Amino acid sequence: MGKESHYASTKERVFVRGISGDYSLKDELKRLRALPRVVKGTELKFQDGPQSFSKHFVEPGDGMTQTLHIHLEEYAPGGTTQKHGHVNEAAFYILDGVGYEVHDGIRYDWQAGDVAIVHNNCVHQHFNGDPLKPARALVLKTKPMFVFMNMLFQKQVTPRPKEPAPGGVGFQSRDLETDYNHAK
Repeated sequence: MGKESHYASTKERVFVRGISGDYSLKDELKRLRALPRVVKGTELKFQDGPQSFSKHFVEPGDGMTQTLHIHLEEYAPGGTTQKHGHVNEAAFYILDGVGYEVHDGIRYDWQAGDVAIVHNNCVHQHFNGDPLKPARALVLKTKPMFVFMNMLFQKQVTPRPKEPAPGGVGFQSRDLETDYNHAK
């Protein structure tokens, strides 16, 4: 007998869980103060690919922050991401490039200097609109707060592409750049 999917379950669900156990403010402050205060981006490498890459600076599992998940996204020329949805919202500050989002079937165009907002419970996908140049976005999410509240719903609708886009064949993420003044 197979497990019933969380997405189709008729079982009553708990969205905010109780917190119990030993807690010492002194111990928590000691733990937090022992963590790094500066994350060196040059020590982190982009992951995933070949159409979209991620470099995670602060994320739920590292215990550095209680409310933020911050990562850098790089979209290869003509690249796209997986189509997915999640409970938490996100803000994408576009550092360079041009592209667009599709949120719940509606297209929103963006360019360097814009902020693209993904609202709670929105099925969305990110696209680099330039077939020849990469694009980048700094992403700020409230995901750790939602994880803390046990609001874990996230669903992939279409997986991340495994082949490069036509304009992105041979593209490598910009891990080793030294000039952060990206032209429009």
